[in-house]
Amino acid sequence: METASIASLLKSYSLPLLLFSLALFYQLFVIPSAFPPSHYDVLGIERYSSIEEVTEAYERLSSKWNSGVEVPATSDFIKIRYAFELLRNPLWKRDYDQFGIDEQLHVIEKVKGQYIGESFVEVDLPLLNSSGSTDNAFNVLTSEDFQATIGNSEAWLVQVYSSGSNRCNLFSNNWKRIAALLVGVGSTAMVELGDIRLSTYLAERKSTGQPFFRNGLPMLVAFPQDCRSSDCLVRYQGDLSVDAVSDWFATTILGLPRILYYSKESLGQDFIAKSGHHKIKVICFSKTGERAAPFLRQAARDYWAYASFAFVLWREEESSFWWNMLEVESAPAIVFLKDPGVKPMVYHGSINNSEFLNIVEKNKQHELPQLRSITSMELGCDARGYSRAGYDTTTWYCVVLAGRPSLELNKMRETMRRVQVILSNDDKPNAADSVHFLDLRPATDALKEKRLTFTWLDGETQKGYCFFYLHSENSYETCGPRRDPNDVPQLFIVRYKRNSTEADIKVERKPRTIWDTLQDNDVDPASQLVARYNDSGDIPQVIKWVSQIIKDGDSRDLPFFRTKTPELIPEEADPIWSRGAQSILSTSKGIKQKAQSIKNSIFDFLGDPRLGPIFLLGALISFGSIYLRRSQSTQPSQQSTKEKVRPSQRNRMKPSKQDQLPPSMTDAEPKDAYQMPLSDSDSE
Repeated sequence: METASIASLLKSYSLPLLLFSLALFYQLFVIPSAFPPSHYDVLGIERYSSIEEVTEAYERLSSKWNSGVEVPATSDFIKIRYAFELLRNPLWKRDYDQFGIDEQLHVIEKVKGQYIGESFVEVDLPLLNSSGSTDNAFNVLTSEDFQATIGNSEAWLVQVYSSGSNRCNLFSNNWKRIAALLVGVGSTAMVELGDIRLSTYLAERKSTGQPFFRNGLPMLVAFPQDCRSSDCLVRYQGDLSVDAVSDWFATTILGLPRILYYSKESLGQDFIAKSGHHKIKVICFSKTGERAAPFLRQAARDYWAYASFAFVLWREEESSFWWNMLEVESAPAIVFLKDPGVKPMVYHGSINNSEFLNIVEKNKQHELPQLRSITSMELGCDARGYSRAGYDTTTWYCVVLAGRPSLELNKMRETMRRVQVILSNDDKPNAADSVHFLDLRPATDALKEKRLTFTWLDGETQKGYCFFYLHSENSYETCGPRRDPNDVPQLFIVRYKRNSTEADIKVERKPRTIWDTLQDNDVDPASQLVARYNDSGDIPQVIKWVSQIIKDGDSRDLPFFRTKTPELIPEEADPIWSRGAQSILSTSKGIKQKAQSIKNSIFDFLGDPRLGPIFLLGALISFGSIYLRRSQSTQPSQQSTKEKVRPSQRNRMKPSKQDQLPPSMTDAEPKDAYQMPLSDSDSE
């Protein structure tokens, strides 16, 4: 019974015991760690004392040691000497006083272990080595120009550094490389810790209100686009390597896509085969294995409709394989794979942002570009637009090779590429070829004037567009899904002609009815006439046919025929990263950053020393309320026990209900009552 009573008692008081234990834990461990003894306490002076007072305090102690009055323990001497050297340096003292930064604290334990059992005079001095000031600072921001610089249309990466920090000096070379990699996609700046106002604004806050840097210096802070307050800034808490920082900024802040690495076994089947037929393949070879630079990712996002990007780690044992396959001699290198059978374009050596963008812009299309929704205007193969020669051109031509992706289509694409090369050759013909040259003159002139374009069309994807131009009995061999094993590419040429007179009239004329408006929108501005090629696939025959069509189209007054051309459908949906990081992640922070922020907030809250007294107060209140409740519950039970022991006494003390009732006619007859006899009238 006694054991059960004790267990019940402990269960009743479990909450106050738990709160008291937490209060005791905070009192013994958390509060001392939140307010550790400072280096000023070691020297026996007040906090924030001047350098002169620090020197005087150390000289007083050293005079006692030198005179033999007091012999300090080696461990105590190391602590005192460390405090003296740290607080004597103006930069170190400033960082320690303002933000509690003491990045050389590990030296104390290291020197203690080195001089165990030896006298303090054996310790080599000085303990700390200053690396000097940081001379590599550039683009330093101050409080005055911070508001005018941060928060514009581009993202910023800011480094908070100290001129006296050894870690910042070691990070300076990495910071230069990071700043170089971010050129063109983001801006970088530096903030010196001496700018107390700006440094305090960028620092985190403890529960006591003191600013601090969680991971010390240097600290990296990113401001996304249009971010002007501390609510949207993102602090970096990872490794300070070039690869890690640039990848974090590109992925989290800019929302740029990652470019994956492939091996020689997976490059063909997982990258080249799965990329669209219409896209250029850009393969970057790296020696270090670092992730893609931000400007490469920016290009991958901007040119996603034209090119697919991949990375390959260069290994010396695989050099012969890459030479035979892509003619790559060494890394770094960039390879552009174009049409099937076309020699790869290889660029060796390091390339900066502007150079890379120029190369991509130059090589973003195939030698024979594909006619797609995104390229129809720039190729001049759209009746709603104009020729590549300009707005004043009346007649222009587009030679289109249509077919389903197949070996037959690749062979015909090679033929059309050779036709394009022959017609674009600027060499003057000799006398023997003068007659032949005259036959090609209309096509060569049109190509030089940019009135002639060669392109190919994916008849399987763009089946509606393909059937519109090749509507015949055998069009199913070229357009639409593959129904039989036969794949027959077909060649046709479209003559576009714009009636400038009608266009001017159309501008001046106002639609009278809604029918006129709908009718104007149902037709394309330029007239289209289509001619199909039905001869052999020989190059001379194709050239002759193209030249003859252009000659007839320029010389003969053909009827002006207008119609509505089907629109080219997009061949792929927008990638998820093309919508930007803001639609996938939160306004300023990603999911990982939010989780890390919540984790830090919980850690900071649990480390608040003010929780100790709160837990103690909660324990006392809980103990008192439980004690009062238990006391009230035991009082009725004690009274019932007394009632059972002395029931007769209780009955005697308790007045009866009849004594409390007033007298009435029904009351019992009293003993001394007298009954008066009544007279009997009948007896008389």
